[in-house]
Amino acid sequence: MATQTPASEAAAPATRDPERTRSEILAVATHEFADKGYAGARVDEIAAKTRTTKRMIYYYFGGKEKLYLAVLEQAYGGIRALEQQVDVEHLDPVDAIRRLAALTFDHHESHPDFIRLVSIENIHRARHIARSEILPGLAEPALETLTRILERGSAAGCFRADVDPIDVHMLISAFCVFRTANRYTFNAIFKRDMLDPARREHYRTMLGDVVLEYLTATR
Repeated sequence: MATQTPASEAAAPATRDPERTRSEILAVATHEFADKGYAGARVDEIAAKTRTTKRMIYYYFGGKEKLYLAVLEQAYGGIRALEQQVDVEHLDPVDAIRRLAALTFDHHESHPDFIRLVSIENIHRARHIARSEILPGLAEPALETLTRILERGSAAGCFRADVDPIDVHMLISAFCVFRTANRYTFNAIFKRDMLDPARREHYRTMLGDVVLEYLTATR
């Protein structure tokens, strides 16, 4: 006689891994929002592409807008964490600046969804980011790292003393964002793919040169 499984056991839900489920949702949501924008992305579609349900997405994140904000926070958190890994104390200031610029270059190239998310949020005039309680705190350590590099460079006579760290951050970010965000329009107009592997090291070195030229310029 075959052994029957008790109904209560058969109906028992599979054991959930909350962190894994949340990470999976964020990964899919990141691509959906980056690809379709905030208005175009659908929670139903995000749920369909994960091993969960729309109800569970709302349970974990509280709604579409909060899910979108969590995606933005994770995206910015990634680059901020990398920036803090630059060896400020042991690298020569010039090498540290090149390392930081190259790190941003590599990250933005390998995370095109991040660039699209930033562009989309600018279309919304940073309405969602402005509500984040996490993002302002994420920026502070990264700026502290850059500030310490600049201070060491100034003390060693390598860099000008009148440099604003936010200006340097903007200079690095502008180059790296433009290269990825404007890849297709730039290629259509000038017939040059800025992400062409053959030009990669040229642009990577060029970025470091531009930043260092600004930091060492005399007035």
